[in-house]
Amino acid sequence: MRKKETLAILTAGGPAPGINGVISAATIEAVNRGLKVIGILDGFKWLIKRDWTKITYLSIDNSSRIHNTGGSVSVIGISRDNPTQSKQSMANVISTLKKLKVDYLMAIGGDGTLFLANEVSKASRGRFKIVHVPKTIDNNIALPGYIPTFGFETARHIGTREVQNLMEDARTTKRWFFVVTMGRKTGHLALGIGRAASATISVIPEEFGRKIISLDSVVKILVGSVIKRLSNDDEHGVAIISEGIANILDENSLSHLKDLQKDEFGRVRFSELDLGQLLKKEATKKLEEMGIDIRIVDKRIGYELRSAPPIPFDAKYTRDLGYSAVKFLLQGGRDAMVTIQRGKMVPIGFDKLIDSRTGKTKIRYVDINTESYEVARKYMIRLEKEDLDDQKKLRKINKVTNISANKFREYFGDIF
Repeated sequence: MRKKETLAILTAGGPAPGINGVISAATIEAVNRGLKVIGILDGFKWLIKRDWTKITYLSIDNSSRIHNTGGSVSVIGISRDNPTQSKQSMANVISTLKKLKVDYLMAIGGDGTLFLANEVSKASRGRFKIVHVPKTIDNNIALPGYIPTFGFETARHIGTREVQNLMEDARTTKRWFFVVTMGRKTGHLALGIGRAASATISVIPEEFGRKIISLDSVVKILVGSVIKRLSNDDEHGVAIISEGIANILDENSLSHLKDLQKDEFGRVRFSELDLGQLLKKEATKKLEEMGIDIRIVDKRIGYELRSAPPIPFDAKYTRDLGYSAVKFLLQGGRDAMVTIQRGKMVPIGFDKLIDSRTGKTKIRYVDINTESYEVARKYMIRLEKEDLDDQKKLRKINKVTNISANKFREYFGDIF
């Protein structure tokens, strides 16, 4: 009698709406095709420790109605444990998967998990057929044709509603909100929320060409937006800022700040930087120097988006992905990320997704050379170069500050 083959499913990285939809669809299809399905608990955490007891058996009964629930904790959990930290960790992962008699491995995750899936494939020398399902609210995996990663649209939807509420609060109380969104390296979520909510301004790393920038350059953009609003008799606004801005800040421009966390080499820990609080303090200080009294409230949006129940788009999308991932594996596929393009399953090989120069997963950035980004910029309230050349606008702007037109031009002239 032929042995029943085993599909193992794990999720790694951070939560995203729709994870359970992938698990549900994959489990149902795999069971219907005669596979045994196990859920690896907590990502790579227990595999690294060679603990083969930390699994759960997935069935149609315990998976069929979870597709509209948030997170993945109720099913198999998630973690950021990294088996590439040492050769022994990777060896433990391989030996534990062998102990569990795994034939197929489905890894659900973002760019980091995709990289790990490829490393497991290489380290195991093809012992397991592996497929990756793209998950991240950052939307930064290089899917073709700007296809979103699952979870992004739900995160954008919920984030938009939160920002719309903040905009009404700002209007009512005559204040500004500086809202920092998740997006470790890219501005997809910040821009997506900002556009949909019609926020006053959105600031993303890509607009700076992903170059290292000074803290002051970001502060000037935000202060310029506040002043331009004031010149039109609007005392309120909401700025959306991608957390990825922190990763491109020049350390030297932060040297005047106290209480910065640094590593053992004296380098700033940008991951620990409270970007919203920092920008609020610096912008408030600059506005006060110009004679402007505006209350700014900083807020972070991200964690409340990650484990929300998926909106219909992601509920449908993740069912397609889970089913297609199993179909791909059982057709003999391996070492690829599954995508849905024009309603059809299209696998993309790991070799096409890994940057040969860096050895890491290719990252998708916001393309600022598009009409889509052009539209986003057109409807922001930002200080523009032509504002400094328009005497009528400049007179209105100067009425709300205590500095001369020449000093105003001099201060803001380098942000364009």
